[in-house]
Amino acid sequence: MSMGNGGSAGGQPRGDDVRDIVIISAGVSEPSSSTLLGERLAAKTLAGLRGRGVEARVSTIELRALALDVAKSNVAGFVVDSLRPAVERLAAADGVIAATPVYKAGVSGLFKSFIDVLDDDLLIGKPVAVTATAGSARHALVPDEQLRPLFAYLRALVIPTALFAGPEDWGAPALGERIERAAIELAALVASGVGGAIAAETWSRHEHRFGGAAGSAAGGDGDGDAGGDGNGSGARGGDELSGVDFDSELMRLATGGGRAGAGN
Repeated sequence: MSMGNGGSAGGQPRGDDVRDIVIISAGVSEPSSSTLLGERLAAKTLAGLRGRGVEARVSTIELRALALDVAKSNVAGFVVDSLRPAVERLAAADGVIAATPVYKAGVSGLFKSFIDVLDDDLLIGKPVAVTATAGSARHALVPDEQLRPLFAYLRALVIPTALFAGPEDWGAPALGERIERAAIELAALVASGVGGAIAAETWSRHEHRFGGAAGSAAGGDGDGDAGGDGNGSGARGGDELSGVDFDSELMRLATGGGRAGAGN
């Protein structure tokens, strides 16, 4: 699967007319059932988009490979350099598929930790499909009860159909039918371009507490309300970083002894 390299958020012109679908997978096993569910939905969504005459590609952000970077960013309070490419890829996406395993009746801590470091404005108007996998059907409501309100808080457009797969679902025709329905919904939203239009037309009506990738993706100039420096330099603007003591014991621990995320 290829990595996307240019978004349409905020109605900005793209370098091409190919739509980017990004899967965020918090699966930690190999192979991962969470990743598999996300990929099945992505494949059907690509087919739906092509049926509408829209070319698209899919890439996956595997959080297990970024676990240390996610932890550093949470402790530091801003996106460290090593995590920036994943965040910028998400900001440039035309559609998102969130895929998480269920642990202790809740979403993966790794998944939630990644979402916690994102700009509040990163996903405004962006079409999002929510999916989850678990070892028991008792957790079937996790996508609707936990993922849907999480992305609603981020002002994303969550599609009507949430997906869940337990062990007994993988061989059942009903799962394929639900994936098909979710793919139709996601493809329709992505093809319409409604997410970019919403972000562009409502950007000045939101209270922006962060800068960086969100401001760039939404067509902002990175200063003013967004508070960033306009170059996608992370979750906070350069002026805010100037007050951070990177030589403190806590910061050295968070950055592995170096100064990752200091803007260099």
